[in-house]
Amino acid sequence: MIWRFNERVTRDFARASRYEWLETDGLGGWASSTVSSAHTRRYHGLLVAATEPPVGRKVLLSRLEETLHVGEDAFPLAANQFPGAVHPRGFEHLTGFRRDLFPVFTFAAGGARIEKTVAAITGVDGEPLIVVLYEVLAALGPILLELRPFYAGRDYHSLVHANDAVYREGSFAGGVFRYRSYDGLPEVFLSVPGAEYHPSPNWYYNFEYARAAERGLDSREDLFTPGSFTVTLEPGARLGVIATTADPSGRDPLALLEREREGRERLRAPFANAGPLVRTLALAADQFVVRRKSRDGGESLWTVLAGYPWFTDWGRDTMIALPGLCLATGHHEEARGILRAFAGAVDQGMLPNRFPDGGESPEYNTADASLWYFVAVHRYLEATGDEALVRELLPVLRDIHAWHERGTRHGIREEPDGLLHAGEPGWQLTWMDARVEGREVTPRQGKPVEIEALWINALAILAGLERRFGAAAEAARLDGKAERARLHFGELFWNPGGGYLYDCIDGDERDASLRPNQLLALSLPFPLLEGERAESVLRAVEEKLLTPVGLRTLAPDDPRYRPRYEGSPTERDGAYHQGTVWPWLLGPYLTALVRVRGEVGRKRALEILDAFLPHLWDMGLGTVAEVYDGDPPHLPRGCFAQAWSVGEVLRAARQMLA
Repeated sequence: MIWRFNERVTRDFARASRYEWLETDGLGGWASSTVSSAHTRRYHGLLVAATEPPVGRKVLLSRLEETLHVGEDAFPLAANQFPGAVHPRGFEHLTGFRRDLFPVFTFAAGGARIEKTVAAITGVDGEPLIVVLYEVLAALGPILLELRPFYAGRDYHSLVHANDAVYREGSFAGGVFRYRSYDGLPEVFLSVPGAEYHPSPNWYYNFEYARAAERGLDSREDLFTPGSFTVTLEPGARLGVIATTADPSGRDPLALLEREREGRERLRAPFANAGPLVRTLALAADQFVVRRKSRDGGESLWTVLAGYPWFTDWGRDTMIALPGLCLATGHHEEARGILRAFAGAVDQGMLPNRFPDGGESPEYNTADASLWYFVAVHRYLEATGDEALVRELLPVLRDIHAWHERGTRHGIREEPDGLLHAGEPGWQLTWMDARVEGREVTPRQGKPVEIEALWINALAILAGLERRFGAAAEAARLDGKAERARLHFGELFWNPGGGYLYDCIDGDERDASLRPNQLLALSLPFPLLEGERAESVLRAVEEKLLTPVGLRTLAPDDPRYRPRYEGSPTERDGAYHQGTVWPWLLGPYLTALVRVRGEVGRKRALEILDAFLPHLWDMGLGTVAEVYDGDPPHLPRGCFAQAWSVGEVLRAARQMLA
């Protein structure tokens, strides 16, 4: 599906600045900005490189500003937000924007029409590489294109301000400009064939980033430019510019772009008849599956970035997203690599919650990532029949189970009733993990409902694998454990007054908050409810939690409900799981809908998916946001591209259309 905007959008600066595009390099880096070309986040940039793939991300080259010279007239094509002003106002010459395989901008000024395409090129010797292609579609004669690079040279979470440490000069030879902003940063190469270079080092002050300001973050920075390039172009000419961290001499930007185009067409080809939602999400899914540099210096591994533009790879997010990102798209090699990579990081029966940026050790503070691992392995085996890999992973699954039986970190342990206890004061171990000033916003210590559903599924999955591989006695023991836990689950968690499941049980305390976590008791491979109870849960969720873009995390009639996810970091953390809508929850809901209501449910699920398609335009073009406001109009918030949002919607869509 091609996403198009005409002049009603492109020449409306406020509207054009709300839509974001993303190009990823397969290493954890990217190019990203808005349709207007004005950066609205500190994370936007033309060359954001993962210096320790997929982390260590640096905004090296912030932007490349274009000015079109026709005769004596100059027409800026770029745009920036400054305090109280937009300058230059290149969006006034932007006649169209489209996003299919790549973002493409069309400008018209001075009797000339220029088209610009931006593409991140994957698989280029482990180095980030961006191609910007300029095509002169029409002109009355030769035109002059001026390109001015602006460098940030900083960590992607930070901002830079004018200083004396910046290097003021680069070198230009053979059409390649070499420049390093600061000591300790990679050198940036700009290939501009046929250009002349004009040194004019200077700081530009107070670039203003509107989305950062909305999120209560510092939102102004200064950028440095060492000079500019000019190229004379004839009508019909094509100019390919390369931005990278390795010498691009001898590389053909047009050939690189064509190779990338063919690769993306191959990604999309299997879904030619699957409908626009699946075709679009299949491309979006590929952006999250990246290479991780091995900690021991060996072969790089596959992993999943939880979201762009600020998340790294998280264990929970990876295992939830993997079936949609890799199995629904047929990327089985990547799925194998991800499962192996995380198996190697298991410690005391726990998968890492996340791999931090900057090379620190993995963090082990989640109760559900290890249990989601069982589900991912189960779905992988269903999709591929690859018994060899599952045999290889079976000792890891056994080890996770054994640690949970005897107890591991953070009070995670099997209790006498066969259910799983998780949590201790000061730790937030479930996916509802927001904290404000050291306090858990949604404390769920004890027996959270989705943890029990995942635990019982892990027991059933391990039992099935033991039986499959000849350990009948152990399979029977695990079957008995799973059945006993399932019976106790039904006795403890059913809320007869509400007709749904308690969200968490801690001793004699019953949390009757109406939340979506209970859907996992219906949607996982081995459901815990059926019949009238399953239908009752589904009705309760639909009445108060279901929205067109996902499920609310708390019912609107709860006094703790927060209708909008906005404001400072503290305000946003307080709303994160108190009503904010999460698209990833559509996956469990749609699976449960079909499982409980059969063909009637399938028909309704397809209607929901059809209605979801326009939301791929909401913020990040062709992808799915992290969260939405709980109240209409359900504005998108958080990361503009989220792995499990894309993965679960895609998994459900493929399941419905199978």
